Amino acid sequence: MQYSSGVHKIATWSHLANAHPVPGPSIINGLAKVGLALERGILLLAEMSTEGALARGAYTEDAVRMARDARDFVIGFIAQHRMEGVGLREGEKQDNTEDFLILSPGVGLDTTGDGLGQQYRTPEEVVSSSGCDIIIVGRGICGNPGNIDVSEVQRQAERYREAGWNAYLQRLDRKDE
Repeated sequence: MQYSSGVHKIATWSHLANAHPVPGPSIINGLAKVGLALERGILLLAEMSTEGALARGAYTEDAVRMARDARDFVIGFIAQHRMEGVGLREGEKQDNTEDFLILSPGVGLDTTGDGLGQQYRTPEEVVSSSGCDIIIVGRGICGNPGNIDVSEVQRQAERYREAGWNAYLQRLDRKDE
C-alpha cells in the first residue's frame, strides 16, 4: 500500500525501490503489480554489512532465487558481492545472460567499523575485489547528522566518488588481463 498509495505514493516518483525478501515471493509479486505498469524496478536486500546480520547463507540464496524468477522486475541486490552462482540447485547451470546490479552498503575510507556492529569496506574492496557496481556511503560522507558542514560533505563525497571510480578502473584492468 505504501508503494502504490498512501501519503507518499512511492511508485509514482521512485523508479527504483528496495525490498526485504523475508515475506517471500509475494512481496515481489505485490510490488510488481504496481511497478511493472509504471516501468519501475526493485532491488532485493540479499546481504547486509553489519556484524552478525541474518541476511546470509540460505536467506541470500532464497533472495537470489526469487530474483531470478522475477527478472522482469527485480534488477539487482543490496549485497556485499556479486550473486553469480549463488542459490543454484544441484545440476542447475548459471545463466550467462544474468547481470543483476549489486549496490553495496558499508563503504568507508577512514574506518573499518563503528563499535556498534557496522563493518566498513573500502571502495576498492567493494568494487574491484567483490565486483559490486555501486557503493552506498552514509556516515563517511555525512559525518555527524546533528552537525552537518556542507563544504565537508561535498569534500567527502568527492573523495568517495574518486575512490569508487578508481576501484572501477582497477576492476576493468583486471578483466583485460
